[in-house]
Amino acid sequence: MMRIKLIWFLIFTVGWAAGIAAQALDKKQFAQGKKGLNYSKRLELDFNRDWKFFSGDIKGADAPEFDDRKWRKLALPHDWSIEGNFSAAHPAGNDGGALPGGIGWYRKTFHLAKDLKNRRIYIDFGGIYRNSEVWINGHLLGIRPNGYISFRYDLTPFVHFGQRENLITVKADNAKQPNSRWYSGSGIYRNVRLVTTADIAVDHWGTSVSTPAVTAGQATIRQLTVLRNTSGKQAGASAKPVQAEIELTLLDGAGKRVTTVKKQQVLKDSLTEADQSFTIDQPRLWSPADPYLYTLVTRISAGRELLDEYRTTLGIRYFSFDSKKGFSLNGQSMKILGVCMHHDLGALGAAVNRRAMQRQLEILKEMGCNAIRFSHNPPAAELLNLCDQMGFLVMDEAFDMWKKKKNKYDYSLDFEKWHKRDLQDMIKRDRNHPSVILWSIGNEIREQFDTTGTRITRELAGIVKALDATRPVISALTETDSSRNYIAKAKALNVLGFNYKFEDYDKLPLNFPGQKFIASETTSALETRGVYQSSDTLRFWPASGKQKYVVNGNADWTASAYDNTAAYWGTSHERAWKEVKKRDFMSGLFVWTGFDYLGEPVPYPYPARSSYFGIVDLAGFPKDVYYMYQSEWTDKPVLHVFPHWNWKPGSTVDVWAYYSQADEVELFLNGRSLGTRKKENDLHVSWKVNFEPGVLKAVSRKNGKEVLSSEVHTAGEASRIVLEADRSQLIADGDDLSYLTVKVTDQQGNVVPDAAQLISFSVEGNGTLAGVDNGYQANISSFKAPQIKAFKGRCMVIIRSGEEPGYIYIKAKAQDLGETVFRLSSR
Repeated sequence: MMRIKLIWFLIFTVGWAAGIAAQALDKKQFAQGKKGLNYSKRLELDFNRDWKFFSGDIKGADAPEFDDRKWRKLALPHDWSIEGNFSAAHPAGNDGGALPGGIGWYRKTFHLAKDLKNRRIYIDFGGIYRNSEVWINGHLLGIRPNGYISFRYDLTPFVHFGQRENLITVKADNAKQPNSRWYSGSGIYRNVRLVTTADIAVDHWGTSVSTPAVTAGQATIRQLTVLRNTSGKQAGASAKPVQAEIELTLLDGAGKRVTTVKKQQVLKDSLTEADQSFTIDQPRLWSPADPYLYTLVTRISAGRELLDEYRTTLGIRYFSFDSKKGFSLNGQSMKILGVCMHHDLGALGAAVNRRAMQRQLEILKEMGCNAIRFSHNPPAAELLNLCDQMGFLVMDEAFDMWKKKKNKYDYSLDFEKWHKRDLQDMIKRDRNHPSVILWSIGNEIREQFDTTGTRITRELAGIVKALDATRPVISALTETDSSRNYIAKAKALNVLGFNYKFEDYDKLPLNFPGQKFIASETTSALETRGVYQSSDTLRFWPASGKQKYVVNGNADWTASAYDNTAAYWGTSHERAWKEVKKRDFMSGLFVWTGFDYLGEPVPYPYPARSSYFGIVDLAGFPKDVYYMYQSEWTDKPVLHVFPHWNWKPGSTVDVWAYYSQADEVELFLNGRSLGTRKKENDLHVSWKVNFEPGVLKAVSRKNGKEVLSSEVHTAGEASRIVLEADRSQLIADGDDLSYLTVKVTDQQGNVVPDAAQLISFSVEGNGTLAGVDNGYQANISSFKAPQIKAFKGRCMVIIRSGEEPGYIYIKAKAQDLGETVFRLSSR
């Protein structure tokens, strides 16, 4: 049988910025007009400020005359669930984060300048969780049940201009619980934009860019542009045909023009598609190592009048999946080294914040991660922008279920009516992102086991291919027996993803001949940062599917950080990675998960309320296994020795070291050598050491020469608080963040590993406290409180900048530890 090698050539758009021209306005400019401003062009307003919010259901709140003077004032994005108290009584359960759901209402008034009359006025929502209803001036615009989908409404027929006020009203209904297998958050938790265009303009998500041919010396770029012509529609008539010029200009990363092409086209009533192609020489190819981005500027003109300018950020690259060799990018073989990520941002909840997402990606990038599976829903557009800019490959996933439910009130209730539109909207929004390499139509779908799975798979794959034939379609499967896998039987998937079951990997090429494979979900190991128990055996918590929770687990709801505990369906991090690493036909893997996330706290009941699966804890502190991945996934020298060195006299302690770029590691205790170790079957080396206070030192060597050394000291009594900021200079935009690590140390600066003092915070100046966390999965104090207990000697405080430049002073104090002051600045 001839093996067909499929290659997907891609170019992509960057998020909200795609299609937005240079003119971004503030609310006064929209309301009052601005002298010299070209109102004929596309304009955009950040619509996040000056909303009012009410928690609960209330009759008549959609009416303009409703009295909302007592409602709370706030800015978006907003997640009301994260502001609540943890409780076992919340209907979402601890799988849903043990936080409240309910109903919430939002209202915002605004004015539109008279100069905007006869323009199209749109509102773009990044996402509302969930069952949203939106009104403008009392007119219902529509509903969207899916909480992860971005959407637009046309406000034009209902808005007022000049002095007359407009009112936008939103209801979010997250009352029916459980509807998610993890923490969802509630409310308008993503960004909102107000956009105006001429009657003739590029449509919403109206460009589709591809590269039909790419080599190191040349690239062919093709753009399909959907143009909307509504001229005359406001008078109730059909739009008149218009002769228009469509100009495409490619700019390089520095903003310099590369080339320009033009085309004449008649724009008929409603929608017209224009097809244009051009070639450039010596393209700079996008990759995780060099995420180079171009900009494609689309200008629409009629006669001498410029009607619209629309920008699409793009990257040029090509890739392939091969049934024997795995994955290659730009002609170079490579493993996809990925993690799965849910959408919450720890102490911030689901509320989107660019800096918080960027920080997560920075931590993962430093580990050597080059790919993200956004599980199990479309991410925020801003997060895909960051993946484009920072160099991450993305598996973009649409659904966690189809018609067969996983929770009582989940998306299965809406799938029949909404799946086509939701899937189309995801593809249209995301198809120009260079980071996106896989379209996933589902995760562990239950229709996998009956014939309906075959029919639905073909339908969903067809929807995807109709909008984007440049990327493979995948589903994350569990059934490795081809005779029982009705999704695979559809033969509509380009790549097969399999979750767990590494013991079946070698059967896959036999059971699914000619197919391409990736480990779409692996591991499900359990760790709590800073907790260490015997590392001799691999434990499964719970032991089987017959138990919901572990029997005889730890009384404090923790799990060992030695990479020796996993859920019954998973395995250790080392084993999962080794099984993928040694098989060329496995294109790569996505580890479950990159960060701990709210909800799904396997293996414990409440008060556990967040997951144990992460390589990094909820606060953003790496667990020890982070350095195993760093030693395997990067070329940098690594030496990480653990655990801490504060133990009871007479204890025998398992000491581990992860290392790379070296042949061996020698361990010393108080200057005495405890022996040299080399990696054999494991990805770490270890010693059993009789504890004595002092200094534990590891030295890695290559060819007999020292590469790195690392020391762990026995800490004395806790004596002070140390604050360390990831960024000391912030942008004064009301959204920027600084994450301050809070350490409890002894006099010599050693972190005290069992320190658990209650640390209180106060903030003065041009900033506010955005949240606190300590990474402990069973901590049920509020993320929004001005205090938190240290966990294993550390905690985190998050500071948000104000909208005025100046200094921000953070004070941290605890009993017997005094007070520490740290200064940030914003400008």
